Amino acid sequence: MSWNRVAVVGGGLIRFGELFDQSYEQMAHGAFAAAVSSVDKGFDPHQVEAAIVATQRGTLWGQEGIGGNTVPSAIGLAGVPCTRVENACPSGSDAFRIGAMVVASGVHDVVLVIGVEKMRDKSTDEGLLSRAASGHPIYNRAETAPVLFAPFATRHMHEFGTTREMLASVAVKNHHNGTLDPYAHFQSEITVDQVLASPPVCHPLHLLDCCPQTDGAAAVILVNAERAREFTDKPVWVAGFGVATDHPYLHEKSTFTGLPVTTLAAERAYQMAGVGPNQIDMAEVHDCFTITEILDIEDLGFIEKGKGGVASLEGETAIGGRIPVNPSGGLLSKGHPIGATGVAQITECYWQLRGEVGERQVELRHGNALQHNVGGRGSGVSVVNILTTNNP
Repeated sequence: MSWNRVAVVGGGLIRFGELFDQSYEQMAHGAFAAAVSSVDKGFDPHQVEAAIVATQRGTLWGQEGIGGNTVPSAIGLAGVPCTRVENACPSGSDAFRIGAMVVASGVHDVVLVIGVEKMRDKSTDEGLLSRAASGHPIYNRAETAPVLFAPFATRHMHEFGTTREMLASVAVKNHHNGTLDPYAHFQSEITVDQVLASPPVCHPLHLLDCCPQTDGAAAVILVNAERAREFTDKPVWVAGFGVATDHPYLHEKSTFTGLPVTTLAAERAYQMAGVGPNQIDMAEVHDCFTITEILDIEDLGFIEKGKGGVASLEGETAIGGRIPVNPSGGLLSKGHPIGATGVAQITECYWQLRGEVGERQVELRHGNALQHNVGGRGSGVSVVNILTTNNP
């Protein structure tokens, strides 16, 4: 089922990084202002009829009331209906999906989707991420994100001959892309040798195999497709989306060479969009660790199972490669402010489909872009969104 009832007409973000000089509300204001200023034919902020806010502030900080009631007033929209979305690492992706459904339903014609996260104002010693990973007192005792993903790397190595050099090539590629992205947290090149020599975190993952904790905010404006031309002559349409869930604990997993939750979410998105993985021009995927991107490109159907490491090492996922992946720099270089991550990925897809990203522009053959996040305890939830320039 391909429906194309919703258009993206604006998108913007602030530079990601350690933003100690900005409050949560200031970051949100900056992202919203950027999205508003990006609308080609101008946009009155008061045209926003509803807002969806993606943030993990409740889980990470224990402030469940923040987001749905503070963000609208902070960005000058006090009074609009607003809903906060927390769905682990795909929070921003799911907020976008929900915003698209709100518009498609006909309840609202203009919806703001905004993601914002402060990750650096607390130390990890204060339990910032351990809150998000908490669960059964025995099953996931002492688990951290690297501990959760390292078994996938070792099993992929065992079954398919994937090497640490292949993992490192993902980090090298994404840090290179980050040098081309003015919004990226890290904007410097690294080498395979530097990745291999960086401090070990959880074998076989080393420091440069891991994404940073990052502050950031991003926003997109969604409108009813019939009104898209009021705002721009170059709208990007929402073609499809998919969400799936999986068991939360490692001992319940059916495989350690892939994430079936991503495959299922992708199948639903492809079916809705009426396209296949061979019709995607570029993808922004969840590379919280180097192994994760290798799993992603296989699970999304871009690369044959077991060949993700080789494809990465040989440049198939580079900006000029067969299927460019994470031209923004990905989580490894751009950063991972959880609530903002998916919305920022959507913004990159929007810009790419409009041909607006300069040196990191990919070749557009089909007019389709894919965005993906996976996360939660044990990677228990995955969201895939597909955007297109093909006129509905």
